[in-house]
Amino acid sequence: MLIITFSGTDGSGKSTQLDLLRKHFERIGKNVAYFHAIEFSLANRLSRAIKGTKTFTPGHEKASTTASPFLILLRKTFLLIDLIRFRLFLHVLRQDGIDVLVSDRYFYDSVVNIEFLAGSTGRERSFQFFDEFIPSPNWSFFLDVEPDVIASRERVPEQGIEYLTRKHSLFQSDVKRWDLIVIDGNGDPEDISRHIWKRIEKTS
Repeated sequence: MLIITFSGTDGSGKSTQLDLLRKHFERIGKNVAYFHAIEFSLANRLSRAIKGTKTFTPGHEKASTTASPFLILLRKTFLLIDLIRFRLFLHVLRQDGIDVLVSDRYFYDSVVNIEFLAGSTGRERSFQFFDEFIPSPNWSFFLDVEPDVIASRERVPEQGIEYLTRKHSLFQSDVKRWDLIVIDGNGDPEDISRHIWKRIEKTS
């Protein structure tokens, strides 16, 4: 089973590219499953339960911008649990005959979120500890979009330009750490999708 992930700051076009890629695979007869790391997260599910939110809508969830040391520790603990759950999830997908898993955000994004809340540069050993437990995807794409470009789009993340800039910087510092394939996400979505598909076809 192929695992293909899209990472990037809020509003960078991950959901759009994932949907276009899913259609590419379905056109050639592949069984495709969808994954969203934030929706899968136990921490997020607990937060939604406390708020009384029954559904999860990608791109419409309000991201946390601050957290106490205790909450950061709690998020780290939940992340380890999520990684165990994810391996079980992959086992079930393989049994169900799924050919491709496409991920809107991945555990890399979860780590970046915790790094952001902790005020991390992304290089502390305590965060790199998680790398040993994250299953390596076949392709991990980072949609690199400048924060000011995101801020000029029709649907702008409500956290603001400073939030986008800090998150973008964290991702950039971790590109080599996770061997992310950097994709210029500033252009036309269809052109970006064709470029991604060619990359996958070339190395399949």
